[in-house]
Amino acid sequence: MTLLDTRPLDLTAVTASPRRLLAATIALILGGFGIGTTEFVTMGLLPQIADGVGVDIPTAGHAISAYAAGVVIGAPLFAVIGARFPRRRLLIAFMVLFAVGNILSAVAANFDLLVAARVIAGLPHGAFFGVASLVAVDLAPPGRGGRAVGRVMLGIPIANIAGVPAATWLGQHLGWRSAYWLVGVIGLATAVAVFAFVPTTPHNADATVRSELGALKRPQVWLTLLIGAVGFGGMFAMYSYIAPTVTHVTHLSENAVPIFLLTFGLGGLVGTWLGGRLVDWSVLRTMVIGSIGTAVLLATFTWAASYAVPAVLTLFLIAVVISFFVVALQLRLMAVAGDAQTLGAASNHASLNLANALGAWLGGLVIARGWGYTAPSWVGVGLSLLGLVVIAISVRLHVADRDRRLATA
Repeated sequence: MTLLDTRPLDLTAVTASPRRLLAATIALILGGFGIGTTEFVTMGLLPQIADGVGVDIPTAGHAISAYAAGVVIGAPLFAVIGARFPRRRLLIAFMVLFAVGNILSAVAANFDLLVAARVIAGLPHGAFFGVASLVAVDLAPPGRGGRAVGRVMLGIPIANIAGVPAATWLGQHLGWRSAYWLVGVIGLATAVAVFAFVPTTPHNADATVRSELGALKRPQVWLTLLIGAVGFGGMFAMYSYIAPTVTHVTHLSENAVPIFLLTFGLGGLVGTWLGGRLVDWSVLRTMVIGSIGTAVLLATFTWAASYAVPAVLTLFLIAVVISFFVVALQLRLMAVAGDAQTLGAASNHASLNLANALGAWLGGLVIARGWGYTAPSWVGVGLSLLGLVVIAISVRLHVADRDRRLATA
């Protein structure tokens, strides 16, 4: 085994027909599709939501933060509580709770109830992806675990391409509540599909709250979470302000913004597919390539943003690189968490939502100082390089630990 060639975990393939495995994978992708749709559709319907619950647009934006807070809280909480339970049962429970949260969002009578409902909807987000990743690895043949995880995570880029635009259109024409009703139905459909098609996979009957929390004693777990929160935050520093960048820097009309969003979604689809193959080659190498590539491309975007075609192409490449970076983070957490597989797998999306908040906040600061809409991309460069420094520390500890094990063998 070479220095950076790390496998996420031992694979135990589950016996099932190819047709059922395909149906199981589609069921898991459907859940990710619903999650990705509800995570981003609120951004597209903020004016309608604000009017509907009687608040201004900045206040309505707290509904987005509420969902992110639910993700950060729910990922470790449900991972610890549910570690001993059969994974298929957990996936069904997560999707039912997800559906309930979105249905409550659809019927919320006032803004406070909407915020509470968005927290509930966000709670199962990270835990679902974590457990779904573990199930995908269980279902995969040896040497294909990374590709299996990459396929499961395709739900979010597919949502950005199809689900978010469709739900936004529905919300604009039938009322914002209809978008949440749609996602609630997707959540229930996923629960049914998981019950019907996902085979029973191994679970850790010996897992306890103490053993799961034991992962938090591992420096590599915290380092990997920090890599996600900082390194992925670089992309969010830029992407959070893509709409005003298109209109004020690229000098295109608002009608061009959906094209940029679609381009980003397509890049995410390609990057997630590619990431599944790269991490089967090497998880850490993929993380290094992702960090360096993101920094270089964000720096390029500060120039490319002034020109329509280069801007679109650069945004596409940013989405590709950051997406395979996310797949690598998912596998790395599953590897370094030791026996606390559920907590490790679920925590990735908690760190990514922290990245969302950090990147958007820092990007907003530099814009408020009058440095222009390309300044957030420079912030993103800095965050990506900082993430690379954390990766270097993680690799150094990895090497030291390997050498120590060899010396005592």
